[in-house]
Amino acid sequence: MHQVKLFNKISNAGLDLLKKDSYEYSEDLTDYDAILVRSAKLHDLEFPKGLKCIARAGAGVNNIPLKKCTEKGIVVFNTPGANANAVKELVLCGLLLSSRDIIGGANWVKTLAGNGDQISALAEKGKSNFAGPEIAGKTLGVIGLGAIGVRVANAAIELGMDVIGYDPYLSVNAALNIQRGVAYTANLNDIFEKSDYITVHVPLMDSTRGIVGEEGIAKMKDGVRILNFARNGLCDEDAVIAGLESGKVACYVTDFASEKLLAQPKAICLPHLGASTPESEDNCARMAAEELIEYLETGTIRNSVNFPNLRVPREANIRICIMHRNMPNLIARLSTTLSDRGINIENMGSRPRDEIAYTIMETNNELTPETKAALQAVEGVISFRVIE
Repeated sequence: MHQVKLFNKISNAGLDLLKKDSYEYSEDLTDYDAILVRSAKLHDLEFPKGLKCIARAGAGVNNIPLKKCTEKGIVVFNTPGANANAVKELVLCGLLLSSRDIIGGANWVKTLAGNGDQISALAEKGKSNFAGPEIAGKTLGVIGLGAIGVRVANAAIELGMDVIGYDPYLSVNAALNIQRGVAYTANLNDIFEKSDYITVHVPLMDSTRGIVGEEGIAKMKDGVRILNFARNGLCDEDAVIAGLESGKVACYVTDFASEKLLAQPKAICLPHLGASTPESEDNCARMAAEELIEYLETGTIRNSVNFPNLRVPREANIRICIMHRNMPNLIARLSTTLSDRGINIENMGSRPRDEIAYTIMETNNELTPETKAALQAVEGVISFRVIE
């Protein structure tokens, strides 16, 4: 019976996949071998010795201590693309909110309450204060062409915009899904210099922190509109505020509010609504549960952020799943350790990821406690488990 610790409220679309004869799940478990989580912070959590994996129902994993997990052989999964449509729709809304002062106009109309039959005439008279440009025919720069960025780029093309996409790590899958009308650039300055609107869709890392900053904003068109629905920290807040105050930036729309931004009349702050749809929550929970189940039951890794993805077709009764350092001759030492004890390897697969690697070996021979201890003693082995 697999024990799954729940953090936050997880949609039943995912929990229903955890069969009751094989899984027990609760927020109250103290000893467990898997975690299902949304946004709860796990950095200060003392992990139980038997924890094997963490599945995050969402894309970002800033709430999970990745280095600590890797050192302990704990696989961390996320759910890329599961909330992509929800975020795309909000970005499109943000484009319109940044162009036309819809929020200001709606709030102003409410002040007309009490004027009775005069409301219509007063609204007509004051509407020019909330005018703004159309997005059709304007240029949208998309920084990051992952699951969300590609959808935003394609939707903007359908809305009549010219689109430039930037992503130095463009995947084959993303390239195949981008509409032909989207222009691709390998130079970030093209986005800054040519765009009327700029939207950011990259993960937050040391290399992307402040990717929209003072230097980039200086290169932008006067009156540029910037959107950040990806991660707080991607846009240098002080640089954006300076741009808003000088008029260089006409509007900044973000899902990440702060005291300083709330004081800016030309900033629109939303309460992190990107993935806040029932469809998105169901999709994320379902994908996270599927990843967790697949790993616990077969050892297959799919959509991991700290270990290599690996799937090995099953050909034998016993499967040995080994987390280890990416070291020369380590797989040979593992094989020798087994063969010296009369264990015949029927099937095997292995993949590295930077300094670590993951190997699956299959056999029809029973592993004794002594054999298991010998495997764990091989230099470079982080952890392993046996699936029968």
